[in-house]
Amino acid sequence: MRALVVYDSFFGNTEQIARAIGNALASQAEVEVLRVGDVQAGQLGGVGLLIVGSPTRGFRPSPATVRFLKSIPAGGLQGVRVAAFDTRISMDEPKIPGFLRLMVRFFGYAAQPIADRLVKKGGQLAIPPEGFIVMESEGPLKEGELERAAAWAGQIMATL
Repeated sequence: MRALVVYDSFFGNTEQIARAIGNALASQAEVEVLRVGDVQAGQLGGVGLLIVGSPTRGFRPSPATVRFLKSIPAGGLQGVRVAAFDTRISMDEPKIPGFLRLMVRFFGYAAQPIADRLVKKGGQLAIPPEGFIVMESEGPLKEGELERAAAWAGQIMATL
């Protein structure tokens, strides 16, 4: 099976998660890990699994990720298993202001809108969207997140 992991990253955290996912999939699939701006239209052809990830920016995916998702033709993911992830700051940190917690509760994170758009394009969701924690807006990743990303990839493969 051919798998494609597409990501956007501002500070390298989402890229690290995408590469951990790709490495975990590589033992069971032919995997390509690409930055969202490097994906060519024809690269989606023949893909059996598409995973898309973005940092959460303003409670949503990055603009480049949104452009990529919009560029997929209607029905373009028919027969493709899909999954979505994001990187985000944990709301469990005591220094996070209450209004921000309320905004997150209302608007959410990037992974769910990514998953929704992938399904709208015809993809079949393999597993619920996932968020991976960064300690500050620029990182680093919370300890253990790369291992958790690899385990999440394993859960995806178990559904195929």
